Amino acid sequence: MKTPVLMIGGLDSSGGAGVLRDCAVAEAFGVPARVAVTAVTAQSDQAVSAVHPVPPDTIRAQIAIAGQVGAVKIGMLGTAETVRAVAELLPPVPCVVDPVLMTSSGHMLLDETGIAALIADLLPKTDLLTPNLPELSALARALGLAPDDREGCVAKLLELGCGAVLVKGGHDDGPQSVDRLYRGTRPALDFTARRTDSTLRGTGCRLASAITVHLANRDDTGPDALVSAIEVAKKHVLDALKAATIEA
Repeated sequence: MKTPVLMIGGLDSSGGAGVLRDCAVAEAFGVPARVAVTAVTAQSDQAVSAVHPVPPDTIRAQIAIAGQVGAVKIGMLGTAETVRAVAELLPPVPCVVDPVLMTSSGHMLLDETGIAALIADLLPKTDLLTPNLPELSALARALGLAPDDREGCVAKLLELGCGAVLVKGGHDDGPQSVDRLYRGTRPALDFTARRTDSTLRGTGCRLASAITVHLANRDDTGPDALVSAIEVAKKHVLDALKAATIEA
């Protein structure tokens, strides 16, 4: 029996992202998933028409009743109160945070107060943060840095207690998409893949969820366990992108 994981995030009515996508990834790897829903949304690939935050006490109750899990993945949080509620009850297992600050259609999902709470309350409990480039820019602004100061932002995030940062390069230019892993004083490590023309919403959810699943059920518990988990997760996302390209 594989170890369950806890997926914390929003309910995307389209199923393209959020906890529905997280659970689909866990199922693909044969891993049981528990969920704590932070918000109910009505959205499609083009727009978000409604967002209803779940009360913090209900979120706390969902986390408390989830039982023993091997790792936690956190996505959409929505409000500062939700950030604090989640941070209060996190179990002592690996925690992967995909900082969902906005949708791919441009709808903001966490305001400045919420981002400040994420940095102050959740970041020190995060083993891996997985921002894309727009999210990294938003975090840089919140830290008082220039939006394009990637290295400075990552250094500050690590200084504030984050265990590792995986900066995703999907929004960058060039024929290669490069995700770069930063881990304290260790040299940065690049994960490079050929950029595809396929557009697939929820790739960030897929990646973070697959990493979480493999951190919870890893055979390798050494210092490279995170690298192994990222490699498996990257392959899972690339396979999904290839399948989307074929279907298109």
